[in-house]
Amino acid sequence: MKISKPLKSLVADANVILSAVIGKAALKIFTNTDIKIITTQFNIGETLEYLPRLAEKYKLELEILESQLKLLSLVVYQKEFYEDKLKIAFKKVGEIDPEDIDLLALAIKLDLPTWSNDKDFKKARVEVFTTAEVLKMMGL
Repeated sequence: MKISKPLKSLVADANVILSAVIGKAALKIFTNTDIKIITTQFNIGETLEYLPRLAEKYKLELEILESQLKLLSLVVYQKEFYEDKLKIAFKKVGEIDPEDIDLLALAIKLDLPTWSNDKDFKKARVEVFTTAEVLKMMGL
């Protein structure tokens, strides 16, 4: 887990956003660090798609989870911003998991590491940190 520059921003996958929404360890990164958390509108859509399942699984009110998502400090980019990097991202992760293309394209565009607990990013050989790795780096 060697990092080439100070960790100031991360491009966040839906799985870590969901983790933060339900109050798991990822929430500490949103609340206890100065790291700027960035994502795509596509990933926000994925997050919203899974919220009802998490509400049911954890016996939580969907409205509370939706409110928690709105409270997270997230910078959300539209596809138009990173669409010029979609082909590069497709070559790296398209065969592994097409749902990761948008996030990787944004990470490439912004030249930032990805924050995800999805092992597919490691298979694609891109700079990615898990929640546990980020927590450790930040001393949390």
